[in-house]
Amino acid sequence: MSIATLILGESGTGKTTSLRNLSPARCLLIQAVRKPLPFRSAGWRPWSAKTGGNLITSDDPVFIERAMRQSPHEIVILDDWQYILANEFMRRSGEKGFDKFTEIGRHAWDLLMAANDLAPDRRVYILAHTQTDDLGNTRVKTIGKLLDEKITPEGLFTIVLRTRVSDGHYYFATVNSGTDTVKSPMGLFSEQLIENDLAAVDAAICDYYSIGARMEAAA
Repeated sequence: MSIATLILGESGTGKTTSLRNLSPARCLLIQAVRKPLPFRSAGWRPWSAKTGGNLITSDDPVFIERAMRQSPHEIVILDDWQYILANEFMRRSGEKGFDKFTEIGRHAWDLLMAANDLAPDRRVYILAHTQTDDLGNTRVKTIGKLLDEKITPEGLFTIVLRTRVSDGHYYFATVNSGTDTVKSPMGLFSEQLIENDLAAVDAAICDYYSIGARMEAAA
């Protein structure tokens, strides 16, 4: 069983930048929208069947799930989950009826389920935007009522972090504010706000769940 973590935040609050200290050799980065990385990015190479690589651009949920399952990398990052939904919605905006919302919701759900169903000890980080309702409650941004009313995406994750920007510093919140869906296992993080460093988050998760020890024992 893989360990999936949801990273929530508005655009520009440090979600993608949190990848900066990860070793590209250990990662597969799947971009739903092709865009330059917001940091010096040596080591991230576009994937091809001939040369390999660790960077894929696709918003096709079927292709993404296959890439997640077949990748040899121990870490998979999906940036950004919401655009997989939004791009499919825009391509199908001319379709009448509600069937498309059901299909989009199913594709989104399939990816979230796959994130928790990869090979043992692999880690999946799903980056996503947020939406805030009229009561001030903030959660992952979706498309349509199927996911909002029938499924709580955050319920499929044990770890949900949210970006926080204060005085020019970028953080991840690790504790629920009372109006969001942030959560983390007891004792995983010692602080309510931690640096937005996904490498440090991954190291903490590996230590908490003894992933390195299990991998060494299996070898």
